[in-house]
Parts: sequence; C-alpha cells; structure tokens
Amino acid sequence: MAGETRTDADAGLARDAVGLRDVLFQSVTAMAPAAGVAASIPAGAAFAGGSLPLSVLVALVACLFTASCVAELAQRLPSAGSVATYGAQGLHPAVGFLVGWGYVFVEALVPPLLLLQLGFTTAAALHQQWPSCPADLWWPWSLAGAVIIAAAGFFGVRASARFGTVLGVFEVLVFVAFSVLLIVAAGSDNTLSVFGTTHTAPGYGAIGGVFAGSVYTVLAFAGFEAAAPLAEEAKDPRRTMRRAVLGAALSIGAVYVLTTYAMAVYFGPGRFAGFGASGEASWEGVARASFGLLWVVLFLAVVNSTLANANACSTVSTRTAFALGRAGVFPRAFARLHPRRRSPVTGVAVQCVVAVAAMLGLGLPYGPVTAFALLATVIVTVIIGVYIVADLACAGYFLRRRRDLFRPVRHMLFPALGIAAFVPALLTAAGIPAFSFVAELSPPVSYAGPVVGAWMAAGVVVLVVLARRHPERLARMGRVHLAEPDAEPDEDHDTTGAVRG
Repeated sequence: MAGETRTDADAGLARDAVGLRDVLFQSVTAMAPAAGVAASIPAGAAFAGGSLPLSVLVALVACLFTASCVAELAQRLPSAGSVATYGAQGLHPAVGFLVGWGYVFVEALVPPLLLLQLGFTTAAALHQQWPSCPADLWWPWSLAGAVIIAAAGFFGVRASARFGTVLGVFEVLVFVAFSVLLIVAAGSDNTLSVFGTTHTAPGYGAIGGVFAGSVYTVLAFAGFEAAAPLAEEAKDPRRTMRRAVLGAALSIGAVYVLTTYAMAVYFGPGRFAGFGASGEASWEGVARASFGLLWVVLFLAVVNSTLANANACSTVSTRTAFALGRAGVFPRAFARLHPRRRSPVTGVAVQCVVAVAAMLGLGLPYGPVTAFALLATVIVTVIIGVYIVADLACAGYFLRRRRDLFRPVRHMLFPALGIAAFVPALLTAAGIPAFSFVAELSPPVSYAGPVVGAWMAAGVVVLVVLARRHPERLARMGRVHLAEPDAEPDEDHDTTGAVRG
C-alpha cells in the first residue's frame, strides 16, 4: 500500500536459491515414497488382493489429472502462497484465504505425524532385534527428528532442499533395488495378470475390489504439489514448477507401480489380500525372512522417508504461513525472515513448537500409533479438499482470467476427472460409509472430523472479520510476488498481482 514502510517480507525470500532437482525432490519427499510403499499402499491389498498393481496404476492416472491442474496454475501463478493464491485467483480471495487457512494447518501437522512414525518404527525395530530395548520408548527418537527438521529449516531453503534431495534419492534407490531383487527371485512367477481383475479379494468383486484398492492407494500420492510453495525461491519458476509437480507425480507413481508389482508376484497374487504394513506379511517381514540383514537397509529407508517427508512439509507450512503473513491475513511475525539466510524464522520456530506439542500431547496419552492415525485422518481429509478446490481453481482461472490460454481438455476435463477421483478418497478418509468398503471411524480417530470442522469454522470467523475491517488484505491473497518490488510487471501480471485478461 502507498506510504507503507518496506518490511523484511517485501525484500522477499531467497531468489534463485534452488533448481529443478531440489524442487522436484521437495515434492518427491513430501510424497514419502518409502513410507507409501511400506505402509499406505498395502492398505489397499485387503480389497484389491493380487490386483493391487492395477489399483496403483488407476490411482496414478487419477492423481495425474489434479497434478496437471496444479502444474498449470503453478506455471502461471508462481507464489509461495501456492494453493491459497490459486484459489484466490481462480475462484475468489475468500476461497483463497480458507484454502490457505486449511493448508497451513494440515501441513503443520505433517511433521508431528511423521515424527510419531519415526519414533514407533525405530522403537519397534530395535526391540525386535534387541528385546532389552523398550518397545514403548519412542519419544526420544521423535524429539531427535524434531531437532533435525528445525535445524534444516533455520539454515534456509538451500540446506533444507539439499537435505531432502539426499534423503529422497536414498529411499527411492533402496526400494527400487529391492524390487528388482524380488522380481528376479520370483522367476517364472512373474505375471502381468496382476494388472487384471482376476486376483481381487473375495467379497468385493473384480472391478469393485480394484476401485476400493485405488481409493486407499490415492492417499499415498498426497504431496505431489509440495514443490509449488518454493516458487519464489526457485530458478526460472514458470518452467520449474510445472516440471517438478508433474515429474514427482509421474516418477513416484512409476516407483509405486514397480514396487507393488514386485511384491505381488514374489509374495503370490493369490494370497496378497493378507499383505499388510507390519508382521511377517509386510515389506520388512519379507526382507527379514528371505533376505537376511537386507531388512536393515529397508528399515533405514523408511526412517529416512519419515525425516524427508517431515522436512518437506515443514518447508511447505512455513512458506505458506509466510505468504499469509505477508498478505496480512496471518500475524505479520510470520513474514519475518532471517536477514542472511532468508528463512522464515518465526514460521520455523512455531512449526517446531507445534510439532513437539502435537507429537507429545497426542502420543503420550493415546499412544504413538493411535495418535498417528488421528493426525493422518485430519491431514488427509483437508488435503484432499484442497486438491478438489485446486481443480476448481484451474477451471475458474483459465475460464475467467485467461481465456486466451483456455484448453477444454486441460482446463475443464482434467479438473472434472480430478474431482471425481478424489471425492471417494475424501469420503474414505473421513470415514463416511458411502461405499461398502468404507468403515466408520472409532474414537479417538473419529475426532478428526470435529477437529477439522472447528478449525475451518474459526477460519470463517477470521474471514468475516477481515472482510469487514481489512478487505484490502484479502485482496492481497491473489498477489503474485514474482518480480522484485520495483520491477516492471511481467506479461501476465500487473503490479497488484491481478491477472490481465
């Protein structure tokens, strides 16, 4: 606004700090491929059975529709606000605020979720190997992880992104290499029939079992959009963002298909309905029974995945909070940057406090596994809602503001298909029994719905106050801070961030 003193936020985040590789792995690690392969995807085996590879392929195609929409918007609207900016530009500033309000909430809860998994996974593995190690001594490992993530965030986006890249490469290579071993060991049992409907679990039907498995598998793809909040810190963001978002969804989707195929043919398609996330019929169980000490490498990859995912989502939450603070719809303190490292120090500190408080506050009374399930339900419920809004925003942006660039398939058909793919997953995550394979949630996991409802209701109250007292702040939700403050506007945006149409 005219007459305002330029703040630290006006100087912006560190420009040209990260390249395509780092930004790509921001999304890759946010998807947590090792944890997805070992824990999330096996949940679909109870329905798809040995046809789970087909379910993964269906989920990949479905997620690519929304990934395409996010990529289109990220290319045109490179902003740290990411999905909040997309909602503001494509639909309405009020929608953008509510999307940002929900997105920063759930992304702040992902690190404690992953730190809980780090704690109970490490404690259980150590106890199984050395029974003298207490199986319930999980919290020291979680606290150690919290310190690592906070340090990476404080030292800036270069340190955080490169840390994530190293971790991401390791976990992907481990599971790809192990999958190759499984395929070789399967020998003549290798079969493409797992990409058909003949091996689905009894009681769900051929197509029904595959569909049910894909709904649970969709949840493993969450995070492909995590590159978008790094737009203001990336080199050539208009190209980098699109490539990173689509590249992450495609590459990790291919890893999911490969790994699921490998385990299905090795374990046996006929008994794959009994495969799960723990016990002998699991990735770690198979590694222990058949490949000796190789289970240690697999275990390290899963632990590595929790750290990488927590680091990536901490970066997302702090950048989104920075963008909301800069716009004035969050406290201005969130827009404060470290003078040298250009990291959002207030956001990093608050993220660390929230992570430790949620991790211990839920993990100690309920137990880490139950606390994990509660946080996961909250996160997935909101994040799928964000994806649905992103699909709508894609259609709205190109219809309302950039008709010259509008393409019916990319900007109308893909958003519609993306919404259709995510609605069943949303109902499943919320425990709404709209389908026969969806089970009602039990306490305390069932508290996720009221928690999400209370947070979004609080957001509506804040929105009403802002609309009455500070409408100009809501208008800033759609601003794209691509150029330096004194630079001439680019071809797509004027100085207020309003898109020319």
